[in-house]
Amino acid sequence: MDKHVLGLELPTDPRWVNIAEKNIEEILIDHAYCEQKAASSCISLIVKFPEKQELVEMLTPVVAEEWSHFERVIEEMKKRGYSLGPMRKDEYVAKLSKIEKKGGSREEQLVEKLLFNALIEARSCERFRLLWKNINDEELQKFYYELMVSEAGHYKNFLKLAKTYLPEKRVMERWREILAAEAEIIETLEVRGDRMH
Repeated sequence: MDKHVLGLELPTDPRWVNIAEKNIEEILIDHAYCEQKAASSCISLIVKFPEKQELVEMLTPVVAEEWSHFERVIEEMKKRGYSLGPMRKDEYVAKLSKIEKKGGSREEQLVEKLLFNALIEARSCERFRLLWKNINDEELQKFYYELMVSEAGHYKNFLKLAKTYLPEKRVMERWREILAAEAEIIETLEVRGDRMH
């Protein structure tokens, strides 16, 4: 489950996981919101594109899965005496949204959204792997391993779905552009251990 398997061009800075472990409360809070946003994003796609049957069928179970992950993160926080607190500003997603192409046909708009969802899933999965491999809290190790396995298929599903709405060659060209832009964002972002991304 390394960056190559996930298609990512640049691995996470190894310092991230060490800082994250020292800020596990902040990481769990941020992670809870990431799961909530993932569920919301899938709901939003279903609401915006209800006529796309494959999309509705593929994403409906993903909504339930992401929401159950949100519940599980809340559970892990509760065990440790942490509470949710306000949502943090997600600089990573804010920078990503600047490279999202607006306009075009309905299909182009949909594919753009699917590719960005695929990217965020891939990066989250890579971070779960780092937490599983490197943190000392055994319960959280197991938790992040389970989530990594569970999330691994999501980014592929988003890519597969994108290819049902536009030709594969075009989808993959745009995917490569997005991956290159994301690598630049990762390179310029400050390494913070209080954010999942």
